[in-house]
Amino acid sequence: MSPVSRNRRRNGRKRSGRGGAPLVVVGEPQECDCPFCVDPLPASGEVGDLLPEAIDVDAVQDPVEVEITAAMLLAVVSAMGPEADVALREQFVPNFESQATPAARAMLSGIAAVAGGETGRTAATAARRLADAGVDAPPWLAELDVPIDAQECHRFVHAEDGAAIVLMARFERAGRPHAIFVPLEDAECGAAHDIVLANPDGWARARATLLADLRAEGADVVPEPMPPADFRRAVEDALDARADHDRDGEPLDELLEEEGPGYAALALLLRSWLRALPATRRGRRNYKHDESDAARVFGLLDLLATTPSGRAVPAPRRAAELPPKRKRSDGPAPIYQLKVSLRGARPPIWRRLEVPADVSLTRLHDLIQVAFGWTDSHLHAFETPHGAFSRRADPELGHRAGSRVALEQVAPAAGDKLRYTYDFGDGWEHDVLVEKVLDRSASVAYPRCVGGRRAGPPEDCGGVWGYAELVEILGDPTHPEHRERLDWLDLADRAAFDPAAFDAKAVTAALQGRP
Repeated sequence: MSPVSRNRRRNGRKRSGRGGAPLVVVGEPQECDCPFCVDPLPASGEVGDLLPEAIDVDAVQDPVEVEITAAMLLAVVSAMGPEADVALREQFVPNFESQATPAARAMLSGIAAVAGGETGRTAATAARRLADAGVDAPPWLAELDVPIDAQECHRFVHAEDGAAIVLMARFERAGRPHAIFVPLEDAECGAAHDIVLANPDGWARARATLLADLRAEGADVVPEPMPPADFRRAVEDALDARADHDRDGEPLDELLEEEGPGYAALALLLRSWLRALPATRRGRRNYKHDESDAARVFGLLDLLATTPSGRAVPAPRRAAELPPKRKRSDGPAPIYQLKVSLRGARPPIWRRLEVPADVSLTRLHDLIQVAFGWTDSHLHAFETPHGAFSRRADPELGHRAGSRVALEQVAPAAGDKLRYTYDFGDGWEHDVLVEKVLDRSASVAYPRCVGGRRAGPPEDCGGVWGYAELVEILGDPTHPEHRERLDWLDLADRAAFDPAAFDAKAVTAALQGRP
């Protein structure tokens, strides 16, 4: 039975956690006469009584541990009520800065990453001052500057009415994956029932197990992929609904007695991760509690002075101006050796293509479609340093027409990269890397495929995690959905499905329009 489905059988709310992951926790439980209970705004000399124990920076395995520690502190301080932000900025942050240790710098960076808004900027500025003063940073601390990315976003919904049961995503930052589950309360306006920060290993198997458990409990459940922006909105709505139900929050003594992060801390952590995802304009959401979200969506802030680790960053730049197209007098374009990899696929799925450097982005789209066996049934976009391009210009999405732009204009040299996304529902993301710039060979017909691995997934199978589940089901004749999936693919038996199949010559023939 999966952790999420097991938790949903309980009447009370479970204390959330991440099984098997080492966590740095708030210090020993305090007595009820702690400064918070006695005085909502503790005196500066009493702040140390509520600070977490010193972080063992040498023992930290993943920067998320520091984020969790910071979130636990923020959850406790928030129990002070309206003066919490003032206490963080005027007492807790200066207290850490005065310690001037690598652990204090790490803690300030954790607060900056989780808190957002003015509190986050105050902590980031303090971390920067420690950096300028020569306080060492743990080697992993720079990873907090890397934006976290949602690789896969999904939900399980009731087949009858489409109501969501569980929201889930696989996040990744600096190559480290993290899995999040948010089970929802059916009877409480879709409020978050819990937050589970889970071991990301076996992501596809965990999704399949959760789906099987829910169905075994009698729920007619359908899995659905979600675009990151929709996932962000759904989770924020669930967290907001839970906050409305728990308006008074958890009592301070309960927060202090928790072993590991509870719901309040994980909600703060999750909100900070959601801020890195695309946001949609909407009137219903109240942005006043989250200044950094409002800034991102409506452009109210032009510059965030520092990153969480205290490193200064420049103001965001507009898309670079496109260089001019190749002229006839410049001669024939060279050949680009491209490696096109399907993001998140395990085992990897990729193609190595040789194409003229002056191929248009629309033509490159067509070639990628053929190379992976896609059917061009959905929208697509290229993300480049010069903006986003699709088949047709779309001012609302900020896309320009790819037919007017050559590949070498947006990727002029070896080592340059593009992101190609196909089907915004399933979210098939491809990394396009210019591996080499080659001279043309008069004896070679271009474009051609010179390498690759594994068959491309079928359309509309639910993204990389849905495909992994499909491969698992088709490989197991005893699986209850085995026959159903074969019928869906119009296959007679599992022998007709070989996910490891790849034939570079066949791909080349297809690219060149030959039978």
